[in-house]
Amino acid sequence: MRIVVGIAGALLVSLMLLEIFLAFLVPQRVRRGPRIVRTVRDFGWKPWRWLGRRLPERAADTMLGLYGPLSLVVNLALWLLGMVIGYAALQWAGGSQLSPGSSVRFGQDLYFSAATLVSSGTGSLSAQTGFARAVQVTDAGSGLLTLAIVIGYLPALFQAYSRRESTVSQLDARAGSPPSAGRLVTRAARHGGWPAINAYLREWEGWTAELMETHLSYPILASYRSQHVRQSWLAALCTVLDSCALTVAAAPVGTVDAARYTFAIARHAVADLNYTFRTTPTPPPHDRLPTADLEQLIAELRAGGVEIEADLDTIATRLDRMRALYEPYVNALALRLALTMPAWTAPESATDNWRTTEWH
Repeated sequence: MRIVVGIAGALLVSLMLLEIFLAFLVPQRVRRGPRIVRTVRDFGWKPWRWLGRRLPERAADTMLGLYGPLSLVVNLALWLLGMVIGYAALQWAGGSQLSPGSSVRFGQDLYFSAATLVSSGTGSLSAQTGFARAVQVTDAGSGLLTLAIVIGYLPALFQAYSRRESTVSQLDARAGSPPSAGRLVTRAARHGGWPAINAYLREWEGWTAELMETHLSYPILASYRSQHVRQSWLAALCTVLDSCALTVAAAPVGTVDAARYTFAIARHAVADLNYTFRTTPTPPPHDRLPTADLEQLIAELRAGGVEIEADLDTIATRLDRMRALYEPYVNALALRLALTMPAWTAPESATDNWRTTEWH
C-alpha cells in the first residue's frame, strides 16, 4: 500500500512541476496549454462572465477584469496544494519518519510538507531517515523554484500588458472611444489621403504581431481589461482589421501594400487566438456595415479629396469577401471574453476618452 501511495505522490509532484514548467517557461503553442490552467480558466470563466453581464457597465468591466489575476492565483494555489499532497504522500510512503523514535500521522506529514515548501519552520518535526531528508530537500527546492519562476513571470506579463495598452490608448484620438474604422480612416484621410492611412496602418503591423505572440504565450493576458471601459485590445484589433479591409477595397491598386500586410498578420492573430481559446468562428448576428453606412463612408472620403478606385458595388463585394475572413473569428473571441465588437461608423462626439474626465 505504501509503495502505491508513494508512486501516486511522485506522479502528482511530477505533474504539478510539469504544469508549472509548461505554463511559465515554455512558449505556448496555438493548440496546446497546460491542462490544469486550461480547465480552471474555462470552468471558472463561464459563471464569472454570466454574473458580470448582469451588472452595470463599469461594475461589470471591473469584475470581469479581476478574473485574469484571480485565475492566476487560483492556478498557483492548486499547483502548490498538489505538491504539498504529493510530498506528504512520499513521506507517508517512507514511514512518516519525522519524529525521533516514532512515526507521525498523515496530517503531520501534510503540515511538514507545506511548511517545507514555503520555507517556514517545521516545529518539532524533522526528517529522521535518508529518504525523508531527500524528500524534504526536494520539497524545499520545488518551493524555491516555483517562487523564482513566478517572480520572473509577473514582470514579463505586465510589460506585455503595458506595451499592448499604450498602443491601444493611442488609438483613442484617431478612432474615438469606442474606436471605429470609419473615424480612423476619414480622420487620417484629411491629413494626406491614402498615403497617410497606409503609413499609419503600417505602424500597427508590429503591434499586431507582438499581440499575437504575447497572447499565445500568455493566454491569461486576454482576460486583462483595458484601463478605460470603452477601450479593449480586441476592439482595437478589429478596428485595424476593418480599416485595412476598407483601405484595400477602396484605394487604387498598389498604393496601400502596408495595409495588406497588416491585414494579413491581424487576421492570422484572431484565427490563432480562436484555436487557443477553442472557440468556433461565428458571424456577428447583425450586419456591422449596412449599405447606407458604406455609402456615407465613401461619400465622406470623396468629400475629403480621397481618390476612390472602384464603384460602390465593387467596394462592397471586396469588403464582404475580406470581412468574412475575420469577423466570425473576432465575434467568437468577443463572445468568449465578454468584449464588444466596435461599430464600423460612429458620429463625431466629445465622448472620446482624451476629451473627458471623471470631473465632467
